[in-house]
Amino acid sequence: MIRKLFLTIGLMQVSAVYAQDAPIVHDAEYYILEAQLSDQWVTDDAAVDAKLAEFRRVNDGKPPNIINILIDDLGFGDMGIPELNAVRGYETPNINRFSDEGMRMVRMYTEPSCTPTRVAMMTGRLPVRMGMGDTTVDIAGFGLPRQEVTLAEVLKKAGYATSHVGKWHMGDIAESWAMNQGFDYAQHAVHQQGQLTVYHDDAIREQVSVGIQDFDPAYTLDDFFRPDASAMATVIEGETDGKIREVRMETGERWNSAKYDEMNQAFQDKTLEELRRLSAAGEPFFLQYWPMLPLDNTRTGRDGPESPNGGLYVDKMQQLDGWLGEIFAAMEELGISGNTIVVLMGDNGHFTKYSPQSGFTPMIFRGGKGDTTEGGIRVDAFIRWPEMIGADTIVNNIIHVSDLYTTLARFAGATDFVPRDRLIDGVDQSASLLFEDESKGRRDSVIVYSIDTPKAIIKDKLKLNLPAAGQNAIGADFFDIFRDTHEKYPVSTEVGAWGGQEFVRILGRHLARKEKYPDGAPATGVPYEGIENLRPETQAAVEAFMVKRASVQK
Repeated sequence: MIRKLFLTIGLMQVSAVYAQDAPIVHDAEYYILEAQLSDQWVTDDAAVDAKLAEFRRVNDGKPPNIINILIDDLGFGDMGIPELNAVRGYETPNINRFSDEGMRMVRMYTEPSCTPTRVAMMTGRLPVRMGMGDTTVDIAGFGLPRQEVTLAEVLKKAGYATSHVGKWHMGDIAESWAMNQGFDYAQHAVHQQGQLTVYHDDAIREQVSVGIQDFDPAYTLDDFFRPDASAMATVIEGETDGKIREVRMETGERWNSAKYDEMNQAFQDKTLEELRRLSAAGEPFFLQYWPMLPLDNTRTGRDGPESPNGGLYVDKMQQLDGWLGEIFAAMEELGISGNTIVVLMGDNGHFTKYSPQSGFTPMIFRGGKGDTTEGGIRVDAFIRWPEMIGADTIVNNIIHVSDLYTTLARFAGATDFVPRDRLIDGVDQSASLLFEDESKGRRDSVIVYSIDTPKAIIKDKLKLNLPAAGQNAIGADFFDIFRDTHEKYPVSTEVGAWGGQEFVRILGRHLARKEKYPDGAPATGVPYEGIENLRPETQAAVEAFMVKRASVQK
C-alpha cells in the first residue's frame, strides 16, 4: 500500500513536470513574435506535422535516429568550405562532403565557452538559469543539477535508446554525469582538456603549463595549491543505475600525451561500436559523440596527418575529419544514413590563447573562446537528414544552440516530454529547417551572457554591447553584423537614437521574466563520489579539495 502511494505521488510529480494542458514556457521575445506571426505558425506547424508523419510512414512507423557531434573550439569557416581550408593550409574533406549533403545553419549562436554551450544544448536553457555559465578545469565539486531535464531524458521517454561518448564537462559530481542524466550508457571524461592536454607531465616538460613541477619547492608551504592531473579522475564508464568505474587508468599511473592519444582513439572506437550496437537493435537511438580533439597541446609522441599549416590543433583536426569519415562510412554500411539526423557543429570560437601555434586564429569574425564577440559565439553548424532537409542548403536566420533541444524533440515526436514547469529558452526551429525558409524561424534575438552577466544583445542584424552601469545606451556600441563582421566600426549614433531604448527594453523584459522564473544554482557535492574504483591518489586529491571547501566555514 505504501509503495503504491509513493508510486502515485511519483506519477503525479512527473505529470506536473510534463503536463500538456499548458504550452512550453519561453522568454519574453518569443511571445512578441508569436503575437505577430501566430496564424502563420499554425499553418507551418501543420505542414511540419504532415512531413514528419510521412517520414514515419515510410520508416516503419519510427521516428529518426539522431547523432549529435559537437567539436571543441572551432571558429566559423574552419570546416565545410574547401576554399577556406585552402586559405588555412589544411583539409577537412569528409566534413566538407557532409556539409554538401546537408544544411549549413549560418547564424548558429553558442555560448562563449564549452561548459555553458553543452548545458544549453542538453537542457534547452541558458546555463545562467542553473548557475552553469562558467568553465572549470580541475576539481570543483559542482555540476548540472539532477532536476534539469536533458534532451536524452526527453528522447528516452519517447522510446529512444541513448548513448554518450567523449567529452561531457558538466560537473565532477555523480548527479551531473551523462549516465545519470538520461543516457543508458556513457563513457566520458570527467573534466576537460585543461587536465588532459594542458597540464599533464609532457605538457609541463614542454612549458605548455608553467609552475606545476618546474619550480624549487623549498619555500612552498601549501601542498594543495598545485593540481596534479594524474591524481584527478580521468575517464568514467557506466550505465543508468549501474556501477561507474574509471577506465584505462591504474593506481600510480601518470597521465601524459600517450594516455591522451589512447583515450581519443578509444572514444572513436567506442562510438563506432555503439553505432553498430544501437543500429542492430532496430529501435530509434540518440548517439552523442563529443570528441576531445582537435585540442592537443604537445608535440610529444605526435603522429597522424600533417598539413602545410602544421598547427597543433589543425593537424589533429585533420585526424578528426578522418575519424568522422569512418563514422559516415559506417552509417552507409549499416544502411541507416537515410533515416538518421546528424548534427555536426562547434561549441564556441577558437581558443585564441593558444594562437597561432594551434594553427587557428580568428578568420571571418573577431574574437574567440570566452569572448562575446561574434568570433566567440558563431560556429560552423550543419544538419543532415536525407530527403527531409535539402542537400547543400543554407538558412541564415538566428538559431541558438538551445533551439536544438526543442527542434530535435519535435523531429523525434518527443515534444510532449519537454518540461512545462520551467522556462525553456530553446524554440522550435523545425519549420525553418525542413522548408529551408528563413521567414519561418521563431527567433530573432539572443541575449549573450558571460558567465552570469548579460554582455550583449543581438536583434536581427544589429548587436549592442551592453553599457556599463550608469552609461546611457544611446552612446553604447552598436554594430551592424552583416556589414561589420569584426565589430570594429560602431554605428552607435545611427542606431542608438532610436534603438537604444528598444534594446534596453529587451533586456528589461528578459530580467522581468527572471523574477517569475528565477535562476537557480548548480548542484554541489563530493567530487567523484560513486566511482567504485577510485584510486588512492584521487581520494587524496578529493580530501584536499574538501579541506579547501571547509576553510570558508571556519
